[in-house]
Amino acid sequence: MIRPKAEDDWRAEIPLIAHLRELRTRLLKTIYAVLGIFLCLIWFANPIYSFLSEPLRRHLPDGATMIATDVASPFLTPFKMVLVLSVFLAMPVFLHQAWCFISRGLYNREQGFAVPLLITSVLLFYLGVVFAYFVVFPLVFAFFTGVGPDDVTVMTDISQYLGFIIKLFFAFGIAFEIPIVTLLLVWSGFTTTEMLRKRRAYVVLVCFIVGMLLTPPDVISQTLLALPMWALFETGIFFAAMMDRKPNVQQPMSS
Repeated sequence: MIRPKAEDDWRAEIPLIAHLRELRTRLLKTIYAVLGIFLCLIWFANPIYSFLSEPLRRHLPDGATMIATDVASPFLTPFKMVLVLSVFLAMPVFLHQAWCFISRGLYNREQGFAVPLLITSVLLFYLGVVFAYFVVFPLVFAFFTGVGPDDVTVMTDISQYLGFIIKLFFAFGIAFEIPIVTLLLVWSGFTTTEMLRKRRAYVVLVCFIVGMLLTPPDVISQTLLALPMWALFETGIFFAAMMDRKPNVQQPMSS
């Protein structure tokens, strides 16, 4: 049950049906936000796709272009791209609705910690996407288009390219959440900064394994994901050490 806040710290139980109705309302608001963004962007689908494909087209050989091997790809690929982009852009709305849903059951101290954490998580996710586009894509595509045989012309399918960049966007966006995960682990008491420092070698190994699994099978993209993950892990340890965490977490009051 959700515990509503009150001025005198009185907490009453909300019926389950009201809990589910509020959840439905929050989900509908998120869906409306995605649809609203989608309807605004669908008219610019082709220019947006041109912008996203520019890191690859810049490195294509002279005379080479991207192709569509499926009859419906020229229509479906930009459509799918705009839908995914709408979900990306609606992420703050989703997190805001999630925050409104769970905030009733949090104490003031927990709310003071959660609000900046939510804002930072959104900014880090977008920072990971920006890093992938402006840093990773140029290096990866320059490598892919430069190592092929001279008698093979690179002509990438637009649908395959979209699936490739979406995978990398999500991989780097999620990877940049490592400082948040580190802070939560320390704040919850699951681990300590001393324990994390002692296991730094294992974390570096895990970063490269995750980079291998989430990126294409090449050393460049794997390294470009693993090294930022390691740096973000160290950043999380730094801020976790500065966090003034109380040993005893306040227990909920009985109604």
